[in-house]
Amino acid sequence: MKLLRVGRSTLQLLLPSRGAANSHRLRACCTFIVTAYMPEAAAFPGVRDYTGLRDHSVQQPDNFWGALARGRLSWISPFHTVSDCDLSRGIIRWFQGGRLNVSVNCVDRHVHTSPDKVALIWERDEPGAQVKITYRQLLEVTCRLANTLKRQGVRKGDRVVIYMPASPIAVASMLACARIGAIHTVVFAGFSAEALADRIRDAQCEIVITANQALRGGRIVELKKTVDQAVKQCPSVKRVLITMRTDNKVPMSDIDIPLEEEMMKEEAVCDPVAMESEDMLFLLYTSGSTGKPKGVVHTQAGFLLYAALTHRYVFDYHDGDVFGCVADVGWITGHSYVVYGPLCNGGTTVLFESTPVYPNPVGEPINPEAWDWYYRVVGDGKCPVVDTWWQTETGGICIAPRPADREAKILPAMAMRPFFGIDPVLMDENGRRLTGNKISGSLCIAQPWPGMARTIYNDHDRFVSTYFKAYPNHFFTGDGAYRSEEGYYQITGRLDDVINISGHRLGTAEIEGAVNQHQAVAESAAIGCAHEVKGQGSYVFIVLKDGMVIAEDVFDKELKDIVSQKIAKYAVPDQVQIVHRLPKTRSGKIMRRVLRKIVENKIDELGDLTTLDDHTAVQEIIDGHKQILKKEAKN
Repeated sequence: MKLLRVGRSTLQLLLPSRGAANSHRLRACCTFIVTAYMPEAAAFPGVRDYTGLRDHSVQQPDNFWGALARGRLSWISPFHTVSDCDLSRGIIRWFQGGRLNVSVNCVDRHVHTSPDKVALIWERDEPGAQVKITYRQLLEVTCRLANTLKRQGVRKGDRVVIYMPASPIAVASMLACARIGAIHTVVFAGFSAEALADRIRDAQCEIVITANQALRGGRIVELKKTVDQAVKQCPSVKRVLITMRTDNKVPMSDIDIPLEEEMMKEEAVCDPVAMESEDMLFLLYTSGSTGKPKGVVHTQAGFLLYAALTHRYVFDYHDGDVFGCVADVGWITGHSYVVYGPLCNGGTTVLFESTPVYPNPVGEPINPEAWDWYYRVVGDGKCPVVDTWWQTETGGICIAPRPADREAKILPAMAMRPFFGIDPVLMDENGRRLTGNKISGSLCIAQPWPGMARTIYNDHDRFVSTYFKAYPNHFFTGDGAYRSEEGYYQITGRLDDVINISGHRLGTAEIEGAVNQHQAVAESAAIGCAHEVKGQGSYVFIVLKDGMVIAEDVFDKELKDIVSQKIAKYAVPDQVQIVHRLPKTRSGKIMRRVLRKIVENKIDELGDLTTLDDHTAVQEIIDGHKQILKKEAKN
């Protein structure tokens, strides 16, 4: 069994098959043959090992990606140009002239070879309730749903909102859109009506697919009620298709249609639409640091190829393995590593409907202590823990400990090695490349790759200014990174979470990593705060472990001693506030911009809080901060 981690908060479980596949997997690194690892490598003369393959992918990207696209994807008509990109203008085009259909690549071609192979294992919220769907069954459901959408007037290029829990019908909805050329935008089925309405309006969707209710962690979530509230604010919506997750009836309006009833009226065959490589596949909305949702656009062939390739090689996936990703389909992780990557590879993928919080939720980013806990407790000391780096905008994993060699060294809490075709560079504040090792800077990627986002929906200027303006001809990730003595990469946190203390730039993750080593600390969040002398100081929010009783003055001194010892004296927190909970999104990300506004005493500028998991946490922090200010005023 392998334990892997995707993004900043998602566990992956890979359960290998027995027999010959295991013996193949255990071959020593010295007998590694690159063409057995990646058959297309035979087309690259002189490439004999992983290092050579990696160098070739960066030095001759068109040759590398062209061979992979021809070998890994099924095309209706071949492409004539591998790439046509200009990062200075945010123009990214791959495999032009080619036409294909994503649903055919994910379902039909596997039905031809292994129709009864299990495609989906649905781990329902109810303990012990498991449903298996074969590739043949998935194709039938996808076609019936695609025909249902067509009957409701959905055509190529139309946008469809999917607001559903992780389930086979949610996957079929995504594939059905891909089959007829519609553009899906999946919204996490936990977002508020306001957040859902924002996304529907921005995409100008006419169709919403949802469920009557959802079950999550034993609780009922009223999805249909939320959709009803959202649709009142969205005049573009003409139809709402509703699947029944529970037996509970919900009020139906004139625009509501029972999905299962309509699907059973349709044929189980639907001809796929031939899509251009650069046609839109999906929109996925991400809030970013400002809180204003932006619709990140991913296209057909490039995204599919990159998702499939990273799924296979980062996770050492082999035919016959069962792959489990506990992310929701509403996140990019769900798109890349629940649906498209595994299914393109003909795999068996697990849909996890419940909440992955056993025995406790784990925050992000992962630290060495959490890494060690995963390795010892969950993996029983036998499973590699792979801490990867990527973003919604990158489409798939860009840096990971094992993008190839399964015997490669893994260091705790480090992303380590770039994937094929990814050329990471570190930049200084003046836009100059930083050479050498043991150095920190802004993480950029020097050349395009097929899986990267193409634009922000209806706002290409924002796309260019966000990702390509700060460092021309480079993709700016917004993250800081450290390149170690060995040349490995460690992500130090968002650059908008970097604190400039007396001229020293320090990632908040570094401060948190030190603070979290105190035996009483469960998790922490550090932000920058104004300081009269230093320019900026650090303000640290602390969640204590259950049952911990501390003397605040002693605790404060101990924390500062740890930070001074692990980082430097200048990095010690200027203020420590103990809280019961940190404000997090439903996906587990700490909302640092909210903490920053509280410390800046700008309570009326907290911004969009629709993604917040627990609103009471914010008010408790506000009240606690006011008490600190009163105490300081008295002193």
